[in-house]
Amino acid sequence: MFRNNQSPRALMLSAAISVAGLGAAMPALADQYSDAAKKWVDSEFETSTLTEEQKLKEMAWFTQAAKSMRGMQINVVSETIATHEYESSVLAKAFTDITGIKVTHNLIQEGDVIEKLQTQMQSGRNIYDAFINDSDLIGTHFRYGKVVPISDMMEGDGKDFTLPTLDLDDFIGLDFTTAPDGKLYQLPDQQFANVYWFRADWFEREDLKKKFKEIYGYELGVPVNWSAYEDIAKFFSEDVKTIDGKRVYGHMDYGKKDPSLGWRFTDAWFSMAGAGDKGLPNGLPVDEWGIRVEECHPVGSSVTRGGAVNGPAAVYATQKYVDWLNEYAPAEAKGMTFSESGPVPAQGNVAQQIFWYTAFTSSMTKKGLPVVNEDGTPKWRMAPSPHGPYWEEGMKLGYQDVGAWTFMKSTPKERRLAAWLYAQFTVSKTVSMKKTLVGLTPIRESDINSDAMTEAAPMLGGLVEFYRSPARVQWSPTGTNVPDYPKLAQLWWQYISQAASGESTPQEALDGLAKAQDNIMMRLERANVMETCGPKLNEERDAQYWLDQPGAPKPKLDNEKPKGQTVPYKELLKKWEAES
Repeated sequence: MFRNNQSPRALMLSAAISVAGLGAAMPALADQYSDAAKKWVDSEFETSTLTEEQKLKEMAWFTQAAKSMRGMQINVVSETIATHEYESSVLAKAFTDITGIKVTHNLIQEGDVIEKLQTQMQSGRNIYDAFINDSDLIGTHFRYGKVVPISDMMEGDGKDFTLPTLDLDDFIGLDFTTAPDGKLYQLPDQQFANVYWFRADWFEREDLKKKFKEIYGYELGVPVNWSAYEDIAKFFSEDVKTIDGKRVYGHMDYGKKDPSLGWRFTDAWFSMAGAGDKGLPNGLPVDEWGIRVEECHPVGSSVTRGGAVNGPAAVYATQKYVDWLNEYAPAEAKGMTFSESGPVPAQGNVAQQIFWYTAFTSSMTKKGLPVVNEDGTPKWRMAPSPHGPYWEEGMKLGYQDVGAWTFMKSTPKERRLAAWLYAQFTVSKTVSMKKTLVGLTPIRESDINSDAMTEAAPMLGGLVEFYRSPARVQWSPTGTNVPDYPKLAQLWWQYISQAASGESTPQEALDGLAKAQDNIMMRLERANVMETCGPKLNEERDAQYWLDQPGAPKPKLDNEKPKGQTVPYKELLKKWEAES
């Protein structure tokens, strides 16, 4: 089946086998790949939830499954984060040694990954044999019909190339890559969350605890709601101001007009405030983007169409973002992008950050940093994000980034199946534990609950405790309400930047965003380019009609700042352990 894709060297080897006889040649070949598997298992993949025998058996399956593909060369692509750097530099070589399939694992910026994906979707030209792209595109993938669903491949032409020990039930993110049709469209490869970050050492100082209680009337601790977060931000920025002679701030963020400013909001900021509806992994009928769906069809973003993009809760969330950035963050934060602001808390002058990605964990635990103790343990901790006043129990509370393997119908079958083998290799139980420890982006329940993660936990500032907690299910990626992620996502930073700069009020900026989203969905509806569940916009009606209905969009609250609530971090951990 794959003979036409074999290299000249592979063809010569095949001829040599025919001449010498299979009995003599096959053991030598088997030894080459089994020796490579043993070398990698003993050196790189020593830490695993599998036994040595199980690991070698799993690797032997890859060797055998790839037998007809030896000599092929495939190209895959992902964004540049530590997990994918490890795959590109280590796992691609290991896979090649064990299978004979040469993999080039390309690393490019996230925006470029989406651009290449769009180009391949639109042109039908095979640019890459597989993509690791965010599950945020799940609504795009299942509507356009350009992606080969993983579940179809596993039951169809990929059945004989599907790892018997893949164990889908062990993955923690399958809900995020499953569409309304019940099919699995993408296979999770890495996963990290957007949580609350704080200086635990400062929060435990008796002088600061006493001062906070005197001023605000309650205990300094992990904020449960945005009122407490705001009080703590004000406390460190204005009441404390300096610690050990160094200027400190109660908040960190970024505000430069840049595509990353869009992520700052689409990565569930409105859901944290409570703008959407109840439902996990995403609100229904209105999600965290403020898009309403009816029977899987997006029907509007604007409040006048039943959406919540420009509703009171979203306006509140945007106003708080602007206020906190201007009043409690370092002045330079307003001119920073996501990547520029990321390292700032590690410099030691930030007390807390409401919007912090666990992908920064490894860079925040390096010895010698002001936020790391001499023994290597962090001075900081991560905890669940506080919620805004519109939030209700049963709603999502934060964002998970799930980079997932995606296969296009435009990719030739032979190349797609070879890439499918590599994808499974990168998430196999032999490999996944080591990859989790390197990149700290866990995807398997078995890895999260392993002895290796228990041993690593004290150095990771609450990462392990978070992923083992029942609270984890409240963090999820963009869901299936978003019909075309690339087209709609690019609108957000352009309009949010108007509010961040003061060019527009939050209400004006979100009115513009809601209208722009509706216009794009209207064009998609007219063009009828989606294979299934395309937009069918509601007719506009008076906003009050929708605000009077149950759920989102929600009417403005009389009091958007209830009393602050906090919880001691140790009590939070005890609560998680009791519920687990």
